[in-house]
Amino acid sequence: MIKQMFKPNLYHGKTLWNRFEGWYFKIVNKEATESFAFIPGVFWGNSKEESHSFLQVLEGNSVKYNYHRFLWDNFNATHSPFSVEINDNTFSLEGINLSIVTSQQNMRGSLNFSNLLNWQDKIYSPGSMGPFNFIPFMQCYSQVCVMDMDISGQLTINGTVHNFNNGKGYIEKNWGNSFPISWIWIQSNNFSHPKTSLSCSIGHIPFWFTDFRGFLVGFYASGVFYQFTTMNGSTIKIEEKNNNVKINLINKTHTLKIQTESDSDSFILCKGPRNGKMIPLVNECLTGKVHVQLFENRSNKIILEDIGFATGIEYGGELMKILDI
Repeated sequence: MIKQMFKPNLYHGKTLWNRFEGWYFKIVNKEATESFAFIPGVFWGNSKEESHSFLQVLEGNSVKYNYHRFLWDNFNATHSPFSVEINDNTFSLEGINLSIVTSQQNMRGSLNFSNLLNWQDKIYSPGSMGPFNFIPFMQCYSQVCVMDMDISGQLTINGTVHNFNNGKGYIEKNWGNSFPISWIWIQSNNFSHPKTSLSCSIGHIPFWFTDFRGFLVGFYASGVFYQFTTMNGSTIKIEEKNNNVKINLINKTHTLKIQTESDSDSFILCKGPRNGKMIPLVNECLTGKVHVQLFENRSNKIILEDIGFATGIEYGGELMKILDI
């Protein structure tokens, strides 16, 4: 278990505080006109019958969703190299191989990943959550495995071939006891400026006898990685407007402004862990937009202004708990 704390990408397995574990693979084609998400994972329910492995498939443009449930024995994970396998579907940092054949969905193919951009961390502060990885009994842990990567390959989905050569990808992981009461998640790496990537997670976090609003925001642009997190003393302000949010983040040297743009009809209701069950809980869009502005604090000069397409946007739970009213 110590190894997994220092390498949070890896499979942790069931513990006193770990009741679910899932990896999130988002893929977008070169033109940013098609986006998909694949979520392989495991869930330990309140009973043996409720415990299972799963593969969730989100089709952003057609707003379709499938929850493929498998027996616990269909799940397998390795550490060296890291990989997750469910039935005939394999996921790793090198690529994915899909073989899904059901009455609802027929999906086959392979994708290869290259030029991986990781969240910049340190030995004593591993992964995107840093020292929080060492704190037991947190409600939910999160890890940005890959901020940005290039994709090659194709998938055949219900008889139609989808080409992902020169596409973009992103990988994240979540594990713990339950999803938060309230959270916001925004991600895009499809900007006009090359190698620009945004990952933004905000959540209501119970902690011992209190709670707080935690946030984990990384922005990579022009070869520089900017972090706005609870751990480094950044400040945050969130406003909601017509199903979208405006977020202002300030650290010691820079300010990042984020504004989402989405259509309410583009959100997909997905399952997530809550109170010992996997229930419809997560509202996610894969076809949104995000406007970003990065300022230097000393001069108030705009360093970068851009719009990200094929943006992943999630709103979960009681949103009022993390908004600034």
